[in-house]
Amino acid sequence: MATTATERKKPFSFLRWARSRKGQQTLIIVAFSIIPLLLLFTFTYFPFIKMAQFSFYDRNYIKIKGFVGLKNYIEVFKRDDIFKSLWLSLYYMGGAVVQLTLALYLATVFCFKVKGGDFFKGCMFFPYLINGIAIGFIFKFFYTRGFVLDTVLQWIGFDQDSLPYWLKDTSINNISLVATSVWKYFGQNMVLFIGAMMSIDTSLYEAADLDGANKWQTLWSITIPNVMSSVTICVFLTLTNSFKLFDQNMALTGGMPVAFEEGGVMVNTTEMLALNIYQTFYASANSRGVAQAKAVLFFILVATLALLQLRMTREKEVQQ
Repeated sequence: MATTATERKKPFSFLRWARSRKGQQTLIIVAFSIIPLLLLFTFTYFPFIKMAQFSFYDRNYIKIKGFVGLKNYIEVFKRDDIFKSLWLSLYYMGGAVVQLTLALYLATVFCFKVKGGDFFKGCMFFPYLINGIAIGFIFKFFYTRGFVLDTVLQWIGFDQDSLPYWLKDTSINNISLVATSVWKYFGQNMVLFIGAMMSIDTSLYEAADLDGANKWQTLWSITIPNVMSSVTICVFLTLTNSFKLFDQNMALTGGMPVAFEEGGVMVNTTEMLALNIYQTFYASANSRGVAQAKAVLFFILVATLALLQLRMTREKEVQQ
């Protein structure tokens, strides 16, 4: 009796599969993926899961005291400091608009043949490579009364007595912090915009020129629609960086100076959300559960805003 194809089919052999081209490719992918995934779970996902778990407990420096349910989350909304820090983070997002506008403008300029353009692009991108703590200490010296910034302004003609204390004056200190953040990050966005602009088909500009379009019309009708994918990335990075900013905030002011509001309530005038969570965590032995509840809410807020932003800008990409 003749054997069928099914009967002649050989049983599965792992060694034979591993020697095959497909098996080798699969094993290489698994080998190179398992360690990064293990590290990602160990140092990112697992700590976040434990933090979310601890946010439902009352705990001090040493041990967990007991399950308290939503008490820590209710305590978060009873405190005014979290709303002050949230408002300050939103204020930084306003500075992000300046950052993106400046990056787009300079990218447009450098897309033309500018003498020494590569050198200036490198200089503008360099701040992004510097550690945030280092930038904080550099600008702390830069803003110190009577030093670099005040000296330059005096050369221009300003009277030193009329100049503010850049990091202590509550009317100007947050603008000083925003300016530092803009200086660090606009070079990164500029490089992303330049890469997108260099990939635009030059025939589009030639056709616009033949139709008599001016530079402004060309920018809005050709350049911006064709760099919307980069705009999506830049807005996403800027949005998340505005909320996650911690190192510069810590090094420059540490949330100081303190201001007193109605009722004698003390408020750190330059304390953003990330620094607020840090300060709450180390404020006292019994505040760690509240700090972890703040961190969970902070994650939900940033993730929600980021997803909304991605959806809005991607819809704009489709429309263009």
